Amino acid sequence: MAKHEDKAESGDWKEFFWNPRTRELLGRTASSWGLILLFYLVFYTFLAGMFCLTMYVMLLTLDDYKPTWQDRLATPGMMIQPKAQNLEITYNMKSTESWDTYVQALDGFLAPYNDSQQVLKNDACAPDQYFIQEDSGQVRNNPKRSCQFNRTVLGECSGLTDRTYGYRSGKPCVLIKLNRVIGMLPGKDGQSPYVTCGEKARPPKETDFLGQIAYFPTNGTFNLMYYPYYGMRAQVNYSQPLVAVKFLNITLNADVNVECRINSNTIGDYSDRDKFAGRVSFKLRINSE
Repeated sequence: MAKHEDKAESGDWKEFFWNPRTRELLGRTASSWGLILLFYLVFYTFLAGMFCLTMYVMLLTLDDYKPTWQDRLATPGMMIQPKAQNLEITYNMKSTESWDTYVQALDGFLAPYNDSQQVLKNDACAPDQYFIQEDSGQVRNNPKRSCQFNRTVLGECSGLTDRTYGYRSGKPCVLIKLNRVIGMLPGKDGQSPYVTCGEKARPPKETDFLGQIAYFPTNGTFNLMYYPYYGMRAQVNYSQPLVAVKFLNITLNADVNVECRINSNTIGDYSDRDKFAGRVSFKLRINSE
């Protein structure tokens, strides 16, 4: 009896998969399957066409040289060179290996700023004024020219007079740059933005571990002639301006938390939620033994 029922169930399953009498596959005839396949073919072709049309219309709104929609930050970000892990620059003056990596990083970073390279690629611009390069209606003024930022303006932090950037003598240099923002005008009335650095979160009565600081160029300014920035594709040879900070007599064998800020009459307030907005904090520790 059980064998008879198993055979009946097996026959029902085979007949459902393929019924030779009605010529149905999985309960549907060939014409039924054809109509279903045709429906889904038309349906997915329509979806694919809608997707392609949407992408095409969206691409028509994009500009190859400038973002169509730009979320302008009130305050641009800042970063330092050399890029130390966790923004902590720690080394021993007597151990060349401990600071040589920072020196090599600065050498590589400053190579494009060599005066010989800048003379070939960029223009000698008039300082303390914006280098505006407008398009002529629909005719683009591309590629746009860029102003020279010569390595020599970094003075003692250029790596030309002191190949170790002061790291060997315990007077290290740190380079600071502003993030690029297309169209940003960081100053008005001929006043360039400038950098100031200080010891972070030090109570007034505690010892000043930071000591004296020297800035290069003079007063730590980002000259207005390097702005506005027109984008990587429009301004191929753009040289991002830098400010070098040299710590002349920082306390040895101590952790010193440094914060550098950008000061400008057009850049907005600092954001407590973004620690890199208009400022950058890093730790310096120079061991003498």
